[in-house]
Amino acid sequence: MDGVEIHGPSADRFDEILTPEALAFTATLQREFGARRLELLRARQERQAELSAGGTLDFLPETRHMRESEWRVAPPAPGLEDRRVEITGPVDRKMTINALNSGAKVWLADFEDANAPTWENTVNGQLNLRDALDRTIDFSSGGKDYALRPDEELATIVVRPRGWHLEEKHLTLDGEPFSGSLVDFGLYFFHSAKRQIAKGKGPYFYLPKMESHLEARLWNDVFVRAQELLGVPRGTIRATVLIETYPAAFEMEEILHELREHSAGLNAGRWDYLFSVIKKFRTRGREFLLPERNAVTMTAPFMRAYTELLVRTCHRRGAHAIGGMAAFIPSRRDPEVNRVALEKVTADKTRESGDGFDGSWVAHPDLVPVCREVFDSVLGDRPNQLDRLREDVSVSAADLLAVSKTPGEITEAGLRNNVDVALRYLAAWMGGQGAVAIHNLMEDAATAEISRSQIWQWIHNDIRLADTGAVVTKELVERIIEEELAGIAAEPGYDAERYAQATALFKEVALDDDFAEFLTLPAYARMP
Repeated sequence: MDGVEIHGPSADRFDEILTPEALAFTATLQREFGARRLELLRARQERQAELSAGGTLDFLPETRHMRESEWRVAPPAPGLEDRRVEITGPVDRKMTINALNSGAKVWLADFEDANAPTWENTVNGQLNLRDALDRTIDFSSGGKDYALRPDEELATIVVRPRGWHLEEKHLTLDGEPFSGSLVDFGLYFFHSAKRQIAKGKGPYFYLPKMESHLEARLWNDVFVRAQELLGVPRGTIRATVLIETYPAAFEMEEILHELREHSAGLNAGRWDYLFSVIKKFRTRGREFLLPERNAVTMTAPFMRAYTELLVRTCHRRGAHAIGGMAAFIPSRRDPEVNRVALEKVTADKTRESGDGFDGSWVAHPDLVPVCREVFDSVLGDRPNQLDRLREDVSVSAADLLAVSKTPGEITEAGLRNNVDVALRYLAAWMGGQGAVAIHNLMEDAATAEISRSQIWQWIHNDIRLADTGAVVTKELVERIIEEELAGIAAEPGYDAERYAQATALFKEVALDDDFAEFLTLPAYARMP
């Protein structure tokens, strides 16, 4: 194929996804939009330099007309009218079946933070989605067989491709790597868009990590071109944008406006949002210093401002507002762990439903009934809360920036937890697993980012631990790394080589003087 080369290993049925036609379609998108993607990534760096030099974030004066004029997004698409409970998870075969069967209204089929982007995971994920739509998917494990329920009982598939910053090194065009976003989107759209339409729904997407409405404009142009190339009616695609970067919180209206003919709403991507807060203002001292991650709750003033503004913005424009991830995992073996998880999730979803969200996320099938029950009590027979305009909400830029009002401490226990979770997660990620249950919480790349970025920030602000009085230094963190590793090494199944890789990577992204924009970038460079 002209200019396209595959560098990843081949495996059974890969040729069904990596067809000449599918690669040519994806290459067209790469040729037409790849340069704009790189320009937008450079714009991110310029904005970061401005913030590091003392600049701030604010609502954009040049887009005031978008915020003040009257317009609405497209009406909800088939299968997306009612989104009261959504389940997230990677696109492996077992999860595909379990998520679709879970009773959730929507499944976020994740090629991003819950997926380690090995070449095998990337291509097999596309196969699993296509097989699910063809109803040819099955799975057996431990003497148990998994199969799909009838179509009318299945969740609507919404695919999350990788963010604009990630590349796909196993696929090159004229010697340069493809955009990971365009690979995930292009292969799915080519193979599965018309399959979804035939089932009465459509090709739907979650768009991650965007930092500006110009990045949303790029996605919209990709959608228009993709539909044109395959003869799909314009506006068939629908996309929900995750507001999970600090700059995007100041451009919610503009992001909806750019995608309005393809928009399905916004989601409060709370974990990446916290990471972005740290990242964007990491050099600005204690004004933007957060307490340890388990102490930061959605009731913190700056988080309340962010979520309430999201609901008001969405409903004003006729768009769905979807709540954040409940990271707690129920236990079928430990009644106390299970009780705490259910209480926490219930409280979280009660707050969101009361705030006007139209639905929310869970990470485990056992939590679907919990989330559904909470939203059922508010929604009843209504599919959503779009009629709740939240005109009582008024959020200023200062409200969004009020990080210093967040209560909580930084303790040695919190520091140790960050180290332990990051090491365990990175070891799993390097082994091809992107969603990992650790200490009764579902961890993904976003929560690992919080763990390592907090440590970097604490070191660079000479933070003194509230419980021991020790100052957080590189030397202290290195000692804790060794101590935590010793405990992990005593556990069954310890893989010394993989943890050596994870430790080297963690030290790079948490202890180096230069701050890595995303830990997945150096991690992906280490991945075969």
